[in-house]
Amino acid sequence: MKKFSKYSSFALSGFILACLVAAYFVFPAFKDFIDETVAVILSGNTEETQAYFEKFGVWGPLAIIVFIILQMFLIVFPSWLPVIVAVMAYGLWLGVLISLTGVMLASAIGYYIGIKLQGPLQGVVGEDKLEKMDFWINNYAFGSVILFRISPLLSNDSISFIAGMLRMKFKKFMLATFCGMLPLSIAIGYFSEDISTLENGMYWIGGVGIIAYVIYILIDYKKRRKNKAND
Repeated sequence: MKKFSKYSSFALSGFILACLVAAYFVFPAFKDFIDETVAVILSGNTEETQAYFEKFGVWGPLAIIVFIILQMFLIVFPSWLPVIVAVMAYGLWLGVLISLTGVMLASAIGYYIGIKLQGPLQGVVGEDKLEKMDFWINNYAFGSVILFRISPLLSNDSISFIAGMLRMKFKKFMLATFCGMLPLSIAIGYFSEDISTLENGMYWIGGVGIIAYVIYILIDYKKRRKNKAND
């Protein structure tokens, strides 16, 4: 059971991916839809992309939101990819709103999965890492979630499971998720007009976020040492 738990996240991701690949080859309509959608997105033509997604009406945004939720289990797909698609299809602000809606729903689902599956997830993470994470969640929970959300260099999705597993307060977790994803989504949407600019912009976003968090930790550490000395 422990061995299974260790690889359960990869097994689930592989299962979902295998189902999608099977559907791609088994159902011609699904294959045509995927091929056409990918071709439109990769064309880089914003007007063509927006016109294509307009044909789907309300189902277009819903499809992106569903993909964002599924992406939480598909570790091979970067978490920022749906944000780019949403912005290309619906413009900066509506695209950011759609992305945030998807991320908040996915985060809530991941949080409650973390609560319900504490045993298996503990086997995936490991007890040693879990103890260290427990310290960080208890002492730096809000800032930790913001850092993971705002930095495209870190694993966005794992923090939802961990927060649920360690019983971080739900409202606090969701607020931190929003505070981290809002500037990241806006930045990705702004920089996504140029792929080279997007790549550099994401490194800057991630770097600045990590540096700011390290400074926060150092200040807090000195404060704790000072308070401990006074006691």
